Amino acid sequence: MSNVSRRSDVTQKHAIEHGDELLPKFDDRGLLTAVVTDSDSGEVLMVAFMNAEALAKTRETGHAHFWSRSRQTLWMKGESSGNVLEVQEMLVDCDQDAFVLKVRPTGPTCHTGARSCFYRRVEGAGLTPASR
Repeated sequence: MSNVSRRSDVTQKHAIEHGDELLPKFDDRGLLTAVVTDSDSGEVLMVAFMNAEALAKTRETGHAHFWSRSRQTLWMKGESSGNVLEVQEMLVDCDQDAFVLKVRPTGPTCHTGARSCFYRRVEGAGLTPASR
């Protein structure tokens, strides 16, 4: 590796970690992780994946959009149920490969009808309802 490319790698790493420019680092499938929390309570509501289009649509509309790995399609949370996630704030981690979306949910977040997708706790060898 030449000194120039090493320097540009260092410069890029510094820009990602310390700069003020959004430079999302998508994985080899073009995705990054999005952790969704309630903006008021801080409760974790769901974890999903975003591609570049989902990130752009979320920023453009203020409603959380994700990439469905199983359906291979872009989707807006609540597009069929009406339980949209209104994004109040987006945080990005130091590597810009994961986001936290602080949202105001307009209804249950989980497709099961639960407020959060994290409604069970691991206890021993099984699962029990999580306390709120």
